[in-house]
Amino acid sequence: MTTIKISAGGYEFLAEAHPDAPQTVAAFLGLLPYTQKLIHVRWSGEGCWVPLGEYRLLLNEEPIGFENHTSHPSVGDVLFYPGPYSETEIIMAYGACSFSSKLGQLAGNHFLTITHGKENLRALGVKTLWEGAQDVRFELA
Repeated sequence: MTTIKISAGGYEFLAEAHPDAPQTVAAFLGLLPYTQKLIHVRWSGEGCWVPLGEYRLLLNEEPIGFENHTSHPSVGDVLFYPGPYSETEIIMAYGACSFSSKLGQLAGNHFLTITHGKENLRALGVKTLWEGAQDVRFELA
């Protein structure tokens, strides 16, 4: 099992790669270490996201599509939304979350599950809500 360390807002988390999203995981591993900005979600409830605009995650030069996509991530689930109906993004649920955009309901590939540090997800979410964008880094543990 592949373990990813996620550092954001002064908190550290460990996440396991989800076996039902092998293409998303493989393509994402190729980006590591990956640093971005994490902001609070706009319409999805209790979550934080990394907006990626028109970016397309590729595996063997082919865009990643939908694998084990869901609109209702649980606390600690990390989803990758490949587009095309809204911008590409990574979303991380810290509470009640229903993944959507200004265009309506979306579904993302559940590719990581936070297994350690989960108790700090709400604190990260609240910090991001009230203090603004936080640096986030994904790397192999």
